[in-house]
Amino acid sequence: MTGATWRRRDDGATELRVNGVFVMDDRETSSERELARQVVDLGAAEILVGGLGLGYTLRELLAADTVGRVVVAELQPEIAGWMRDGTLPGADLLADARTELVLDDVRTVVADQPPASLDAIVLDVDNGPDFLVHEANSGVYESTFVRTCAERLRPDGHLCVWSMDDSPALLDALAAAFEDVATRSIPVRLQDRDERYWILTGSRPTGSAIVRA
Repeated sequence: MTGATWRRRDDGATELRVNGVFVMDDRETSSERELARQVVDLGAAEILVGGLGLGYTLRELLAADTVGRVVVAELQPEIAGWMRDGTLPGADLLADARTELVLDDVRTVVADQPPASLDAIVLDVDNGPDFLVHEANSGVYESTFVRTCAERLRPDGHLCVWSMDDSPALLDALAAAFEDVATRSIPVRLQDRDERYWILTGSRPTGSAIVRA
């Protein structure tokens, strides 16, 4: 398995790749920031984020005074190292007292959380179930792990997933664990072409029980 690499493109953008596949750049970050704003708007104060990336989701979360704790699961330790040594921006994010960085697979990090301890879980660990960087990440989008996420959320919690596509299989997995499932498309501009990314959300009304498949 190839780790993370970064490069400065000819257009001046910083680009992050994992396993040789483009993951993100710092030119188009609107969907990552919108993912965080959606979680904040839903009232989440204690949040687990799968995927550090270039830090835009985390930065947007920490900009909200209502956010008290963010656990960040990152599989690639070199990304955190680049932030800490100043190679990439983000040392301030990792130094924030509200940030708890765990260098491990998000599935392990989520499973290690106490039941009903989080307001929201945000998954941005890959390009979505249909455009995987790592084939092993397919399990992140399947019903077993989605159910584990639901069990770690408080009764009115939310699971928000970033995806390159509006995946029917992922929507089915969310519907098996949550009463309310929603999709939202985010228009983006990628190197002179128009695209859409997606935020898929599973939620439970306040006081509801976990729906088990």
